[in-house]
Amino acid sequence: MNNSLPWPADAEVLPVAAVRPVLDRLASLSTTHEQDAAAIPGLALTDEEVAADPPPALEQIADELGGVRVRGLTMLTLQIEDRTDVGPYTLLGPATSFYPLYETPEAAVVLALDEDGTPGAVYGIGEDLALRLAADDLGAYLERFTDALEATLTALAERGPADEDSEDARTDAAEQLMDQHLFAELLGMTEQADAAEVPLQDPASSGLTGLPAGALAAADLREAPVGACVDLMEFDAPGDPLEMQIAWSERGRVIALLGG
Repeated sequence: MNNSLPWPADAEVLPVAAVRPVLDRLASLSTTHEQDAAAIPGLALTDEEVAADPPPALEQIADELGGVRVRGLTMLTLQIEDRTDVGPYTLLGPATSFYPLYETPEAAVVLALDEDGTPGAVYGIGEDLALRLAADDLGAYLERFTDALEATLTALAERGPADEDSEDARTDAAEQLMDQHLFAELLGMTEQADAAEVPLQDPASSGLTGLPAGALAAADLREAPVGACVDLMEFDAPGDPLEMQIAWSERGRVIALLGG
């Protein structure tokens, strides 16, 4: 595994056995719907040079699964190569504090990593830079993703064989279906009237312990339901709000907002 980033080495490796059932589902769907979906081989299953640098805690899973493409579009990846701090990543902290699972120029789904590298919750980040809780952990997100993938592939199959369909129209349909079944909700593309909003609190009165020094605000999502939202831009920060950064703790369920 390529380890070019200074990853913390203290986190326990997530056992692949814990996600074996969902990995088997993904493999089955990719085989059954091979005209529309393809599994990206894990790092241990390919002879190609892969520049990806996943965190050490994902080693077992990343060795078996590299991601999933639908109609050639990467809808899930554990092999991100280029890291950036622009677009949806503007308010996120160092590259070692999160790992992208899906990204577009304006939005992303990321796995939160605590300071010691422990993987935690999964969040969606839309153009509004709000954080939406997508899943409690990577395993739960893989389950949610696979449910959406299955619904998408079933709908594509109902269009008929891929070689009898318009390639562009089928690809557009696949993208729209994945948005409908997964990404629209995660990335704030649709209004969620019943979504819980978790407020940013003054660290001194929040009752939270172990927050980073200099934290300006904090949000506690330890009891928040999936779908809960934290509007980071709502906080009235001194200076340029786009220079703020966040830090995760409690397996990604506590968010601290730091000054730039």
